[in-house]
Amino acid sequence: MATENNDLPVRIYQKQFIGLMQTVFGVQSTFTPTFGALQALDAVQNNAIAFSVKANDVPVAVGTYNTDPNVAFGTGTSNSNRFGPMKEIIYGDIDVPYSFGWSFNEGIDQLTVNNDLNAAVADRLNLQAQAKTRLFNGKLGAYLVDSAAADLGAVDDVNKVFEAASERYTDLEVVVPVRAYVTAEVYNAIIDHQLVTSSKGSAVNIDENGIVRFRDIVITKTPTRYMAGKSVIFAPDNIGRAFTGINVVRTIQSENFAGVALQGAGKAGQWISDDNRQAIFTAGTSTTTTTTKVKPITTTTTTTSHV
Repeated sequence: MATENNDLPVRIYQKQFIGLMQTVFGVQSTFTPTFGALQALDAVQNNAIAFSVKANDVPVAVGTYNTDPNVAFGTGTSNSNRFGPMKEIIYGDIDVPYSFGWSFNEGIDQLTVNNDLNAAVADRLNLQAQAKTRLFNGKLGAYLVDSAAADLGAVDDVNKVFEAASERYTDLEVVVPVRAYVTAEVYNAIIDHQLVTSSKGSAVNIDENGIVRFRDIVITKTPTRYMAGKSVIFAPDNIGRAFTGINVVRTIQSENFAGVALQGAGKAGQWISDDNRQAIFTAGTSTTTTTTKVKPITTTTTTTSHV
């Protein structure tokens, strides 16, 4: 395949698009709390591997300081120590692959666009960044569901499901805020639940009539199309990474019309360590979710990076 462009002028927009993608992702991505800021690489050369991470599976041991007079001293001089056996810490490299690709190809004819050409390019790049963020939302939601350690069953009673999740996170000793991504149906069921009071560990934004926490778990209302068939996805904050590698974003003068072709292509993916996947849970499906709404009486009730 020929690589020349017949001397047609080309303008490269990779750096601008990286900035747009990271900004839009930070504001509009549903799963930013779990995956953090979007990691973006410019002009990637490797289309298979995104990056390598350092990993270590040696657990932190809690030892006992030995004060025996013959440990490190006396007969134990030079051949023992009071801190106990020493473990060597070695970090291994884990290659993280891209898992999906993206592209766009648009034509802007200066005779029909009805706008300044440069303004049109800037506007379309912004809209493409928003479109790619929606693509990420779907991919990240599906990835969380696939990575879940367990499903907590149907959401017939939101309180029981959140109670079960809270117990699991307590036993796992998760030390960062835990979040529940929920569909609008589950969100409304929580709002209407009789246990939604500050005395039960809930937090409600009165101005927005929105639930902030339930059972001390942060609530994020999420469009159904990003939930991969689940009603609730439980995940601690900042336990994964989302990334994209940009091959090219450019405009090239068209031979077929009086304007430019706006084109872009790249790879993307996400990663959560096996250890942190043990703290991801799901609940409910479109067929099992029958969230019963309970009218309030007088009583009622979230938050976390590395697990």
